Amino acid sequence: MSYAGMHVSTGRRCAELDHLRQSIRDILTTPIGSRVMRRDYGSYLPELIDQPFNDATRQRLMGASVMALHRWEPRLRIERIAVGLGAAAGEVMVSIEGARSDGPRPARLDPLVVQIRGMR
Repeated sequence: MSYAGMHVSTGRRCAELDHLRQSIRDILTTPIGSRVMRRDYGSYLPELIDQPFNDATRQRLMGASVMALHRWEPRLRIERIAVGLGAAAGEVMVSIEGARSDGPRPARLDPLVVQIRGMR
């Protein structure tokens, strides 16, 4: 199955892997309940902003990421998720490794890093 995508900033056609990366970022950074016609779209990551960055929060971040991506992105087969502190103060990085699950041959997805700001 092929997905025709549009770049969120330029409005131009987006290559399939680029569209997948864009979709992952959108899912993870959209708070659940914020979309008017699709209230259950998004992830719980924004709710975890300003939580102390400890092992429990790290587990919640990973769980929220996996649940959201499993539900909303059928093109992705997740292989590994890692969470760590970013370079800037209050920044957390979610690193996702996986492969595309659609198409005749699964394609590797380069590690994708999503930045979340506001963590302590």
